[in-house]
Amino acid sequence: MSDTLHLSAETRDRAGKGASRALRRDGRVPAVIYGNKQDPQGIHLNARELMKQLMTGHFMNSVIMVDVGGAKVRTLAKDVAFDVVSDQPIHVDFLRIAENATVTVAVPVVFTNEDDAPGIKRDGGVLNVVAHEIELTVEASNIPTEIVVDLTGREVGDSIHLSDVTLPNGAEATAGDDTVTVATISQPTTLTAEDEALDAEVAEAQSAEAAAEGEGEDKAEG
Repeated sequence: MSDTLHLSAETRDRAGKGASRALRRDGRVPAVIYGNKQDPQGIHLNARELMKQLMTGHFMNSVIMVDVGGAKVRTLAKDVAFDVVSDQPIHVDFLRIAENATVTVAVPVVFTNEDDAPGIKRDGGVLNVVAHEIELTVEASNIPTEIVVDLTGREVGDSIHLSDVTLPNGAEATAGDDTVTVATISQPTTLTAEDEALDAEVAEAQSAEAAAEGEGEDKAEG
């Protein structure tokens, strides 16, 4: 189960681009809390504190307790907007949730025991991940940090489906189809004689081009 995260916040009285830019200059990140049949509430967060929580790797699938002036609000992060240049967070949307609410979250998939998969260890097969995340409907108090897929015994040609994945008690995959493919183990890629000949031809052409450029530079200097 993922840990509950905590963030402190202050009420945001003014809205608009100008007010948001002023907050960011002061090291704050504007945000909004909405949902649970209540009016949206504008807030702002400490940018460094927010980045620290984002770096946990499970910000988007954890319950986040937002402390707004002493009043703690149970939330889930629904969206984080980032600056396209600096890649810093510039706005966050939080969804209010009740203590025992059922929520829908995307949980990352982690693959273990590759060394115990004969198709990978012995035969050099390649693990092709189809689903890096699985969307679950689960109680907010029971959101998993990750979903573990054990590769023990897997052979080349095997497909791992949703039916092969163990989900937390009470959790259901929103896909609703156990045949959805999560990953496959495919044959290793081998170079054919034609591939090798083509590689040699490309290398020779690049070498000739480099030599010609070198001769041109020598003549220009002379």
